[in-house]
Amino acid sequence: MADMVIIEGSGKHCHVTRETLDILFGKGFELQVKKMLSQPGQFATPHKVTVVGPKGQTNLSIIGPCRKADQVELSFTDARALGLECPIRESGDLKGSAPCKIIGPEGEVDIPEGAIIAKRHLHLCPEDAEKFGLKDKQIIGIKVGGERALTFGEVVARVSPEYATFCHIDYDELNAAALFGKDPMGEIVK
Repeated sequence: MADMVIIEGSGKHCHVTRETLDILFGKGFELQVKKMLSQPGQFATPHKVTVVGPKGQTNLSIIGPCRKADQVELSFTDARALGLECPIRESGDLKGSAPCKIIGPEGEVDIPEGAIIAKRHLHLCPEDAEKFGLKDKQIIGIKVGGERALTFGEVVARVSPEYATFCHIDYDELNAAALFGKDPMGEIVK
């Protein structure tokens, strides 16, 4: 039997530090929960910011809680529209990534790096990683069927007891495979 996982689309969003949040929304502002996400402790907020690049700007949501570094996650379509040359990176790998400006209702911040295209990844709890025979940082594929069947290559397995098992791709990729509807599934390819 095939090893199947749920695939989720990750839309453009940003993560901010406590210091940046204070500048963008005012000292002491607290992020509110709009919706809990599949990864434990992570949540969508109702709070929007504007990200500005050399060719344009776009509004996007903040994902909470606050992080150790500011990070803007875009698809290639988003990055091109903004005129940003974003590298494909794992979350948190920001050295040398694209600069941009983030504007909130109370202030703005120029980040010297932090805008990326998120590398395709499969979050795994240790139990599922063992069940699927996968190791942390292992590169795999995720095969999807349907009218626009394809295999996503270069998917990094990320194993942690803090994760729930879900594959994350951006909306460009989700649309390319026509993965619409509730809980689309993909097969792990080693």
